[in-house]
Amino acid sequence: MSHLPLPHPRHGAPRRACSRGFTLLELLTVIAIMAVLTSIVIGVGRRASESGKIARTKAELAALATGLEGYKRQYGSYPQTADAARLLQALIGKLGPTGVAMNARAVIETAKFTTANGVDPFVSPLAVLIDPWDQPYVYVYRVPATGWTNSSFVLYSIGPDGKDSPQLLAGGMIDPTPQENADNLYANRP
Repeated sequence: MSHLPLPHPRHGAPRRACSRGFTLLELLTVIAIMAVLTSIVIGVGRRASESGKIARTKAELAALATGLEGYKRQYGSYPQTADAARLLQALIGKLGPTGVAMNARAVIETAKFTTANGVDPFVSPLAVLIDPWDQPYVYVYRVPATGWTNSSFVLYSIGPDGKDSPQLLAGGMIDPTPQENADNLYANRP
């Protein structure tokens, strides 16, 4: 009995044993395609996450600005401070415009904001509001000895890069020109 290959049914030629595996080149090609697709998905996810943080920051700045306007209507002036903790204490009704202790109604809903280390501002006077990049919001109004002529306040987030050049122009105006301020998000600017 001989062990000759059987003829292929269609061609009448002998059948060869077929290899059912992938070649190294095919495997490397599939891995490379998967790596490219993964990097695209991760990049899109990061951009979407960053866009979400920017949108959240803009919404929080708008809510803070609205709270500050309500504070001014109620007390005749914005909180006169450059300290983030004192700003929050004023917005929750614990401090008057010049820093005098009081017990009044809050002008913001603290539950809509994040505080550093989750500290409750009604318990700790050192609590500060933070942006989505875990940096405190920057607020300035009527800093003594600056010749403040700005009719409003300065309120902003230092943005994703975490860098800031906090120097204001004469009269308390925002200086957007330093490179560190390129990604800052401002409450009272378009």
